[in-house]
Amino acid sequence: MNVPRELRYTSTHEWVRVRAGVATVGITDYAQAQLSDLTFVELPDKNDEVNASDELAVVESVKAASDVYAPVSGTIVEANERVVEQPDLINTDPYGEGWLFKIRMSDTSEVQDLMDADQYEEQLPEEE
Repeated sequence: MNVPRELRYTSTHEWVRVRAGVATVGITDYAQAQLSDLTFVELPDKNDEVNASDELAVVESVKAASDVYAPVSGTIVEANERVVEQPDLINTDPYGEGWLFKIRMSDTSEVQDLMDADQYEEQLPEEE
């Protein structure tokens, strides 16, 4: 399982990369593997105001649909339209081209409440 060390994580399997007060958000490698082949993505609108833990997006696969939650509060500054057109980008590159949306954070300290890579790995189910 790929868990990049420089990112922060949520218990609902979102990852966060922060640069200059903007959080880029996607779903983790674990989440995309559990969902398998993604077929549909619905993203938030630019300029939407969001609070941490709000339901912001939906990813659907042949297996299931899953909500994606805001890991931090702020304003949506960009949504990745490429994943709407090509949902499989999330499967092939969840931490790169498969990102979902970007939030200009209203409170940058919220990132400290998220898990680091070690904490995230500890809460994943044991691989069989």
